[in-house]
Amino acid sequence: MTDWTEYVLALALFVASHFLPRIGGAREKLIAAIGRRTYFSVYGAISVALLVWVIAAAGRAPYIELWPHYQWMRWLPNVVMPVAIVLATCGAGLRQPFTLGGRRGQPFNPARSGVAAVSRHPLFLALALWAGTHLVANGDLAHVILFASFLAMPLAAILVFDARARQSLPPAEVLRFFTATALFSPRPLFQHDWLRENGSAMALRAAIGLLLWLALLHLHGAMIGASPFPF
Repeated sequence: MTDWTEYVLALALFVASHFLPRIGGAREKLIAAIGRRTYFSVYGAISVALLVWVIAAAGRAPYIELWPHYQWMRWLPNVVMPVAIVLATCGAGLRQPFTLGGRRGQPFNPARSGVAAVSRHPLFLALALWAGTHLVANGDLAHVILFASFLAMPLAAILVFDARARQSLPPAEVLRFFTATALFSPRPLFQHDWLRENGSAMALRAAIGLLLWLALLHLHGAMIGASPFPF
């Protein structure tokens, strides 16, 4: 495949994979047939594979420069990505249902908000950090289309999920929900009571996130076709 063909095809398949399962209740039928855990495991693996393909295809697309590349731009993802991946590993299974990866079917308890006190949307925030830093570091047209799209999606989703929380919660609970959570705040990390309840579990997840970051850092060249190292 030449010119823009591979990139357009990969991007179209990635977008389609997120919309086609919702047509005609296909997702619900598949969940009923194979189980929720199996469905999301397979769906997640397919999504990751397609995402890797899209990013690799963007690197092979014709290079049309929109802004010049400077050395400091290569440092930005390397500094921010450990934070993004730790946010993702700590935020999986969040104790609030109004976000990506949040626990469904469980009422939110403001007294035990867990990681939601640091960020009520950690997975969306991690995705925005990944996209935003890579957008700055890649100023050609194919990558700008890719990373600008991935930056816009989580930012829009945060607004949608916050609006859903305001509509779904009783009026008396809305203020408690937004007071007990934050878009992003490191303050709980310095509070003794919060650390006593959440510190051990969060430290383990943070360690897993850092190990995952190291693995992705060293696999980046083989998987994506571009070295992430700024030197």
